[in-house]
Amino acid sequence: MSDAVEPTKKQKKRWSEYTPAQRAAIAFIGTLQVVLTSFALVDLARRPARRLRGTKLFWLPALFIQPFGPIAYLVLGRKD
Repeated sequence: MSDAVEPTKKQKKRWSEYTPAQRAAIAFIGTLQVVLTSFALVDLARRPARRLRGTKLFWLPALFIQPFGPIAYLVLGRKD
């Protein structure tokens, strides 16, 4: 019989356990991700395929890989 102690599982923090500064940072980052993804989606929908590096079918799912997809599209995916 083993007396090994199982490591305790790390409990998720509740929203109320975060400091006001941490809550503000989380809200800001979440809002930034939504705005950035929305902007990239609108740009992808309006931009002609000839002005893209790659296809729209490639970039559409890539936009939902957070946080890198929208940034990659805006920096690498568009021909300007």
